[in-house]
Amino acid sequence: MSTGVSVDEFQALEQKVLRAVEIVKREREARAAAEAEIAVLREQMAAQAGAVASELQAAEGRAQILEREKEAVVSQLAALNQERETVRQRVEKMLQQMDELL
Repeated sequence: MSTGVSVDEFQALEQKVLRAVEIVKREREARAAAEAEIAVLREQMAAQAGAVASELQAAEGRAQILEREKEAVVSQLAALNQERETVRQRVEKMLQQMDELL
């Protein structure tokens, strides 16, 4: 039994090591490319999140303005209804007075 390694076995082992080195090199390059892509996507996501937050803030501002306008319209409508009721009562009173004159 020989404990030595033959030349063919050594060359086969050398080829396996070289292939393993190439695989590791490709995987490192792929990982670096993936990390760069992740960084770009994170930046894009942060920019979009900022834009969405700005749009949401603007929409909330518009909603508050619309709510105040709605409250003003409701208040004005109530005042107009009250005024109409007052005028109706006055007209009825005048009609009653005219009926009494006839």
